[in-house]
Amino acid sequence: MAEMAEDRWEVEALYDLCFAPGREALSSYRLRDDVPPVQGLSQVARDELGILAAAIRFWPVQIETADQSATALLLGPVAVHPTHQGEGLGGSLIRDSLAKAAESGWHRVMLVGDAPYYRRFGFERLAGVDMPPPTNPDRVLGVALQAGAWAGVSGQVTRWHGGAL
Repeated sequence: MAEMAEDRWEVEALYDLCFAPGREALSSYRLRDDVPPVQGLSQVARDELGILAAAIRFWPVQIETADQSATALLLGPVAVHPTHQGEGLGGSLIRDSLAKAAESGWHRVMLVGDAPYYRRFGFERLAGVDMPPPTNPDRVLGVALQAGAWAGVSGQVTRWHGGAL
């Protein structure tokens, strides 16, 4: 189900539980500062008692090419509560939200993550797409939601400076 405004604090608590302290110091968080997650694509999953079991968020970003700017979705974070890991919730959230992104007209999605894990969802290393330092370029991955969406797209990933989504 779509993340609602009232879910925010539970989602943040889940991220605090699942990720190391200092997660907000990562360069990907600088791209999210003062930019709201994309409504309808950011999702939560709850267990049968209504307790938050997993969450995924998407953020709009710009990729500044030599002569123009391209838009993309930045996937992350995605987290599953430790008591629900291994149940396929994370994969289900990723697949479902990528389908929703394609249906919503988005062309490309990127993330910073583990290639062997994300490859199962179609993500591949993005050569020439540079995240702010200190990001390992081998962990910058992307998937095209529309054929050829990454063709010719290269440059520095920057904060979203477009209008309303």
